[in-house]
Amino acid sequence: GRLARAVIGLGLILLALELITAATRPMITGAGIKVLFSTLTGDIILDALIGAVFAMLTYSSLAAVLLAATLATSGIISLKVALCLVIGANLGSGILALLTAASQNVAGRRVALGSMLFRLSGAIVVLPFINYIELWIALLGKDLRFSVVAFHVLYNTVRCGLLLPLVEPMSRLCVRLLPESQKDEEDAAVARHLDLAAIDTPSLALANASREVLRIGDLIEKMLTSLLPVIRDNNQLRAQQIRKLDDDVDKLYTAVKMYLARVSREELNEKEVRRWTNIVTLTINLEQAGDIIERIVKGIESKKIALQRSFSAAGMNEVCEMHARLVASLQLGLSVFIDGDLKSAQKLLAEKEAFRDLERAYSKTHLTRLAGETQQSIETSSLHLDLISDMRRMHSLFCSTAYSVLDEAGMLRRSRMDIGEDPVAVQERQEFGDYSHPP
Repeated sequence: GRLARAVIGLGLILLALELITAATRPMITGAGIKVLFSTLTGDIILDALIGAVFAMLTYSSLAAVLLAATLATSGIISLKVALCLVIGANLGSGILALLTAASQNVAGRRVALGSMLFRLSGAIVVLPFINYIELWIALLGKDLRFSVVAFHVLYNTVRCGLLLPLVEPMSRLCVRLLPESQKDEEDAAVARHLDLAAIDTPSLALANASREVLRIGDLIEKMLTSLLPVIRDNNQLRAQQIRKLDDDVDKLYTAVKMYLARVSREELNEKEVRRWTNIVTLTINLEQAGDIIERIVKGIESKKIALQRSFSAAGMNEVCEMHARLVASLQLGLSVFIDGDLKSAQKLLAEKEAFRDLERAYSKTHLTRLAGETQQSIETSSLHLDLISDMRRMHSLFCSTAYSVLDEAGMLRRSRMDIGEDPVAVQERQEFGDYSHPP
């Protein structure tokens, strides 16, 4: 079915080219067009500009290329003029893309700008040598129509091949020329990759959903980064940012969930069903992690900031260490979700066990400080214990991506035997469910 769609698409492209040729035939035979183009005597700048303008008027660089090829075959213009028109047509399509992207977000505008700059640089390099290129293209044969179209293909192929190593510098230049604006930051909650046109192609739809889930992961990481100043410095501004980010997470969570609901499960193979399940599970876990972070912020505001209390130095060091490991596990969990690496999944599961042990150890040291009647520890005891417990819950959510990879490798049962049936493991499965068989 997908192969048939590809063949149908190719057929429609070829049909479009035939229609373009038929539509431009009256223009070519018109006396006005002949007079206009016959005035082109080889001024490379003027010829390129006319090719660009024609591509913009017809909204198609292919139409301009075919027109140039047909005019050259009819003897109305020379081969050199036709080649300049082709280069100009490529510039025109770049300008069209730049104008079309004006209403998009900054990422879309950067892509269009980079494409335009690449096209412009190609024209600047090639046009001075057009006389020599005309001689080389003339060697392809006497059929000028074929020669013009062949030059169009060769020009774009060579240009792309030579400019590929410059993609990274061009990316940095475009970021510098088009920095992030306040409006783009406000659009963070708008789904960017959930293309409804891809719903009928499950593999593409799942790829789009995966990209959007990674955006949710980025937002959760920003929330975690802002959480530490709230805990340590009572930063109210960061607390407000976390609430805004949680609203964005909720919106993207709903968008991804509704998008995946529209993907037909009947058309998915076994591998795609597993991927669909992993995406849904991670989306739910990240949304729950966002809610936990927001709940932590509320607890900090009511039990610490409002009462002007602070953690002890030892307690704050423990929170900072757990926070750092929490961020690292989120990043590793997203990496496992992307590439499904078995060693990373095993490392993630081992980190889950280490984090659980760390929570137990810090709970005991906190109780030791209470026994020593440390005033700060007494005042923030409830908040401290709730905080490290919530961090452990979040950590379990981030580590859930490991279970699918281990299950697929047939190692999940053995890993659980290594964990052991301790009370905390049982409690976690009761709280968070069985991640080896996500819903």
